[in-house]
Amino acid sequence: MRRTPSIFQFNKILASLAKDNHFPTAISLFHQLQIKGITPNLFTLSILMNCCCRMGHMTLAFSVFAKLLRMDFQPNTVTMNTLIKGLCLSGNLDKALHFHDRVLAHGFQFNQVTYATLINGLCKTGHTTAAIQVLRKIPQYGIVPNDFMYNTIIDSLCKDTLVSHAFHLYSEMLAKGISPNVITYTTLIYGLCLAGQLKEAIDLLNHMMLKNITPDVFTYTTLIDGLCKEGNIKDAKSVLAIMTKHGAKPDVVTYTSLMDGYYLVNQVDKAKCTFIKMAQRGVAPNVWSYNIMVNGLCKINMVDEALNLLEEMHHKNLVPNTVTYTTLIDGLCKSRRISCALELLEKMQDRGQSADIFTYNSLLDGLFKNRQLEKALVLFNQFKERGIIPNIYTYNILIDGLCKSGRLKNAKEIFHDISIKGYHPNVRTYNIMINGLCKRAYFMKHWPFCQKWKTMDAYQMR
Repeated sequence: MRRTPSIFQFNKILASLAKDNHFPTAISLFHQLQIKGITPNLFTLSILMNCCCRMGHMTLAFSVFAKLLRMDFQPNTVTMNTLIKGLCLSGNLDKALHFHDRVLAHGFQFNQVTYATLINGLCKTGHTTAAIQVLRKIPQYGIVPNDFMYNTIIDSLCKDTLVSHAFHLYSEMLAKGISPNVITYTTLIYGLCLAGQLKEAIDLLNHMMLKNITPDVFTYTTLIDGLCKEGNIKDAKSVLAIMTKHGAKPDVVTYTSLMDGYYLVNQVDKAKCTFIKMAQRGVAPNVWSYNIMVNGLCKINMVDEALNLLEEMHHKNLVPNTVTYTTLIDGLCKSRRISCALELLEKMQDRGQSADIFTYNSLLDGLFKNRQLEKALVLFNQFKERGIIPNIYTYNILIDGLCKSGRLKNAKEIFHDISIKGYHPNVRTYNIMINGLCKRAYFMKHWPFCQKWKTMDAYQMR
């Protein structure tokens, strides 16, 4: 334009781009402003800092902050919060706390958003104790803790199954006049379910309803999922009935949790009915729903029906993931259909899905159990060459297969080798080796010169 618009107009464009997560574009346009000689203001630089932080470019973000200070702008809480949030998002919690302390020492006052950001960052990285310490400190800075801070810490405690500690904070909220909301109750219900305290979880649902706090779909689904994981389908269906009565519409997670529960108690027909009913009620099954169905059918040896679901997913433009294929491969291996499993592995890779260690463990186990020792060893070397790192379960399968194939010497070599490589043999590993050594001692009892060696080896394993 002949008359250059004010910086406020450019800020609107940059803010819009940042809001839609087009961070590189916003940064590129900022550079164009500089080339054109258009002077940024505090808001412009704050937008630029936010873009850098969201992209994880913290060195660049602090360079912008330095520029802001050189231009004699006074940073506000939004500026400081942007930097602290950026440090938290990039996992630099120590730096975030150090920056907070330095700025605080210079007399700068932070707000609730700052401490909510710090608490959230600490909890997300498993530093719940440190988050509680921040919560305890903030009143001395003149900041009143809010429900978001408490909910964040309660959620972290519940995920660590420290439910009693979570309820202590819940009681503290009540004592301080901070009203628990639907998020608080849903989180506590999740924690109780995780700890297997299902009766208490149901009681808490009733309590929140008496307090006129309306449970949402997440609250109900959390409780239904917890009940289903314990095989308590009767109570799960009762909660579902209450849910629909109060106008909360079950979603794909609700139905999938029910399906998983039905499979757990071997009610296959009811699981299938739920799957059909879900689609009839306008709730489209997702990949997770299909994975639950595939897993349930494979466990009861209905592998062909599970394979039909794989094709159905393709027809519905749903992309099966590694879990889908691995479950089917495992089912085929357990049904001794090794050639079909290997074909499915090729198909999986052709369709752009990478096999993981769980996929290869299933195939390795299947090959050994079908006495295809050489193919198993070739597969083991192949996936190692592809960068797939074996785990202790892989080595257990390998040692067990070698022992049962009479290759005890090779099994012993691998057993000793895994300890050198930093793996920790578990009870299963030792049992496999002891069993292999004892069996060989039994078959070699007519060779007395081997007896002492075998007995000592088995004893050392123990």
